[in-house]
Amino acid sequence: MAFGPLGILVLALLDSAIPVAGVFDVLIAVFAAQRPSIGWWCAICAVIGSTVGNYVLFATARRGGRRYLNQSAQSTRAKKFRVWFERYGLITVFIPALLPIPMPLKLFVVSAGALGTSVRTFLAVMVLARTLRYFGDAWLGVSVGSNSAGWLKAHAWHFLVSAVLLFLVLYGAVLLSERWRGRNKASDGEESSGG
Repeated sequence: MAFGPLGILVLALLDSAIPVAGVFDVLIAVFAAQRPSIGWWCAICAVIGSTVGNYVLFATARRGGRRYLNQSAQSTRAKKFRVWFERYGLITVFIPALLPIPMPLKLFVVSAGALGTSVRTFLAVMVLARTLRYFGDAWLGVSVGSNSAGWLKAHAWHFLVSAVLLFLVLYGAVLLSERWRGRNKASDGEESSGG
């Protein structure tokens, strides 16, 4: 608290090595309740620090993971996981990065790096999720005031249910998108063979 936004930035950077679930949410909400202008700066610093910290973890896994994948790529389980992660993996990065409940974000960040996810796509997902989360915390602090930390704790189950529902919605969207692309490819193939 004494270091303000700079303290939040440092904690957010360290979060990739030492997970501190929920700390930023409470701190940002408390700062925003006490001094709204500092709360918004804390949200910005948390987004930057968390994105940079998770990128370092992602990049490390990307370098080290390729060697491991080349050795284990022949197993059926590894192939299935790779196919699954290429289809749905960024959903598993987005949801824990978005919601202020303890979820295994680091595991999915490492998986994204090791499986060669595009850096640009990974950063876009991380920045979007963290921006929605931390600016939502700042808004909560401004709106609810000093009781915002209690509000976050009291609604933990709502966040968990929201995470499950969000996963199902995004999963369904991916499936619909794949079907739509499959139909377009099939219709393009029929047109080219008919012409």
